[in-house]
Amino acid sequence: MFKTNLQIYLASKSPRRRKLLKQLGISFRSFSVDINEEVLDGEHPIKTVRRLALHKSELASLKVRNGIIITADTIVVLNKEIIGKPKNEKGAYKILSRLSGKTHLVFTGFVVKNLMNGKSIVDYERTKVSFRELTSKEIHDYIKTGSPMDKAGAYGIQDDFGAVFVEKIDGCYYNVVGLPLAKLYRSLMEIL
Repeated sequence: MFKTNLQIYLASKSPRRRKLLKQLGISFRSFSVDINEEVLDGEHPIKTVRRLALHKSELASLKVRNGIIITADTIVVLNKEIIGKPKNEKGAYKILSRLSGKTHLVFTGFVVKNLMNGKSIVDYERTKVSFRELTSKEIHDYIKTGSPMDKAGAYGIQDDFGAVFVEKIDGCYYNVVGLPLAKLYRSLMEIL
């Protein structure tokens, strides 16, 4: 178990990331930092998620002065193209239709930063996710739930109907949810 007397802060508005940290038994406070999650033309996905997580960490460091800060950013990549969160229902339909019957990659970049000793780790995880063929009705029904709207790739592998779209994964399941727990845990131990 991870034990520390330092306050831990999760700088994320994602309810999924909060749930994952609770699963580890980590006591933390959460707040959000707003950044423009801009994807740069030609930028490699690993560089993108690391850059965005680092930018979130820098902004979070302005809000708290001591303790440990955790930030993360997750993207979906299909055929070397970064697919973000849908802007509307039409966008969600387009994304899910493109992912149907194909294998895509999920990248999560994260930063753990100990403000007391100055140690920080910037890392990432990559997972392959294969979708089965989806029907138009399944996609429309899922979009009606509102669930795809705040998620990279317009689906959630956990807690909702999006789970039945996934045929198999190769890599860290928790990475697809939003935080690669094994790597995050090791990083937290390293920065103490």
